[in-house]
Amino acid sequence: MSESYKITLKPVYSQTVPTPDGVKLPKNWSLSWHQAATLEVLRDPNIDVVFNTAMAGDGKSLAAYLEVLQGEFSAIGLYPTNELARDQETQIKGYVEEFQPRDKPRVVRLSGADLEIYAENEGLKKSAAIATLTSQREALLTNPDIFHYLHRGAYIIHGDSPDKLWGRIDKDFDLFIFDEFHIFAAPQIASVINTMLLIRCTNRRKKFLFLSATPDKNLISKLETAGFRCREINPQEQNKYQFPDTPQQEQQLRSQGWRQVARAISLNFIPLEPTFKASEIWLKENSNLILNQFQQYPGSKGAIILNSIAAVKRLTPFFQEILQPYGLRVGENTGLSGKAEKEQSLAADLVIGTSTIDVGVDFKINFLIFESSDAGNFIQRLGRLGRHDGYEKNGQQIKFENFTAYALVPNFLVERLFQVESPPLTVNCICDRMFFQSTIKEQYRQINDFHGYYRRWGAVQSFWLYYQLSDRTIKQQYAQSREQFQAACEEVFETSLKFIAGRIQGWAKDWQALSGKSGNPIAEDAASFRGSSPLQCGLYDLMEVNEADRFKIYDLPGILSNVEIEMWTEAAFIRTLKETAQRIGQPIAKGRFAHCLAFMKLRSYREERLNWKFTYSGDLQAIGDAWKVQVLKGIEIWQPENYWIGEINKRLKKEGLVCYVIRRPVAQVRMRLRLPMHFQIYPISDRYSFHDATAPYAIAFGHSALLLDTLAYTFKSKGDEIWVA
Repeated sequence: MSESYKITLKPVYSQTVPTPDGVKLPKNWSLSWHQAATLEVLRDPNIDVVFNTAMAGDGKSLAAYLEVLQGEFSAIGLYPTNELARDQETQIKGYVEEFQPRDKPRVVRLSGADLEIYAENEGLKKSAAIATLTSQREALLTNPDIFHYLHRGAYIIHGDSPDKLWGRIDKDFDLFIFDEFHIFAAPQIASVINTMLLIRCTNRRKKFLFLSATPDKNLISKLETAGFRCREINPQEQNKYQFPDTPQQEQQLRSQGWRQVARAISLNFIPLEPTFKASEIWLKENSNLILNQFQQYPGSKGAIILNSIAAVKRLTPFFQEILQPYGLRVGENTGLSGKAEKEQSLAADLVIGTSTIDVGVDFKINFLIFESSDAGNFIQRLGRLGRHDGYEKNGQQIKFENFTAYALVPNFLVERLFQVESPPLTVNCICDRMFFQSTIKEQYRQINDFHGYYRRWGAVQSFWLYYQLSDRTIKQQYAQSREQFQAACEEVFETSLKFIAGRIQGWAKDWQALSGKSGNPIAEDAASFRGSSPLQCGLYDLMEVNEADRFKIYDLPGILSNVEIEMWTEAAFIRTLKETAQRIGQPIAKGRFAHCLAFMKLRSYREERLNWKFTYSGDLQAIGDAWKVQVLKGIEIWQPENYWIGEINKRLKKEGLVCYVIRRPVAQVRMRLRLPMHFQIYPISDRYSFHDATAPYAIAFGHSALLLDTLAYTFKSKGDEIWVA
């Protein structure tokens, strides 16, 4: 094993408080300080927005739904991943069983696929399906994407009044909960601000609750600018956490009613070269470490969280082969894992996954190995460990003996933490979480928060909402609301909607000139929630055991780098999907495949990543020197050893792609602008640089193009010094 640097993180205890008047709790339950404080401010008519920044594992979900569990109150919970929504549904139904409220709250979960299948089965339009599924429910768990599109009129048909759905839903629900909000980037935050402004201007006062251990300062300041009355519930600032040093101190805290929310963790930093397969190689070379954990501490449960789907796909069978002879089960959980596989993976002895499992899912594990790409991501993943004393298996309680983590990090981080003069950490030191987290934030890579996005692009969404409020069916009803909405948006995004309308018109004209078609790809991207990916492909996964889950979506860049495929036709793909659904008697959602660039069969995952780049048949210099988001046609892919790329290029070069081109190599742009790991930016050459060893241009698509637009000006400055992150 390569050299490791070990530290110990102290346990964490959270203060409990006497149960507030009128609150009914199950027998022997008590509330943490932050849970009672959250309930109090949600009941305060003078507060609109609450930010709860309690630590991972300290019961933020209960704080959010406590009022629902008292009866006579309803909430919408918005979760960034379907896994988290599923996890929360189980948790909330568990609370309903424990609390036994007189009026039992009805809980429903709604994902895009659920909605499509329900509408199809019932023979309903999506708007009618949403109306049916959301009516008479006290807790609706969905994702912010559906919430966004619902308020943008995406599910209604021509001639319906724009408020047909949101008018009723916004009235029916008292509280809007945004969970794990820190994982969102500026475009999603702008969307939420716009939707909150729409709700406030068209409805009586509603409550909004954000649950996040690290709240976004941009969001708080923008909401305050808009006149929302905000309150932060911060147990850390109020000294509601204690980090005891000895078992005696722990015992004393327990006797005073403090509750343990995190166990002591032995954390080992493993410095690795920041190369593509470093973590994967380390895991294979140190597989005995994982086997020893299970043998030395029977009943252990572990997780490995990595950055790359392909790495997880290669490592899962590797560890299955090693651990199966010992009766240990290995599960896999990534964006490309089937639904059944994901659900079963959390019960496995060892789950190997990507960010699909680090976002809020409540793990019962005592052993964690994880990669990370920046400070927030490191803290998020480490937060999965030490939350539970044990778990139940076949009706028996199994208690964990210890909690161990291995952080696979770039060697520069270990140098900054342990090897500089007067280092912030020393080997075998013992420290509390708060000090540790602030140290990681200071020393690890900080990614860009794209604060320029709000002013430049945030009001494009505002304009569409304002425009909808002018619809003849509701114009009179919302005349005052529309004026209030316009004023609030202009103040928050520091621009005028008239100016935005001019920009939108300009993009439409440019698109008409380029394509001969009506439409507005740039405005559509700016008004979307996560951006449209013009590079998504439909995959039929031959390695997937569960037939219903074989139909998947994956981005073309990931396919080019990591997988072996065979081209297929859309007709054959959809025909197979329908035949499968009929044969197994289970509906399969197909709406997500409507805008795929191509369809293919996934045969296997490559051992080595293949190189490729985008190419453009013309001259990119003038395009790069325009310093703006534009729509380009004629983009292709160069990957010489690829026999099927010609078919893709035939389609790709006809597509009008919303993009931003910058005359710098990708690596330089990534480093200098501190871009997040999965930021969609790629190398591109033109006819003059086709044979250059390193492509001299970088290209970003969709939302990434809009985000890049807010930063690229820094490259215009005199002198091309590189800023090292």
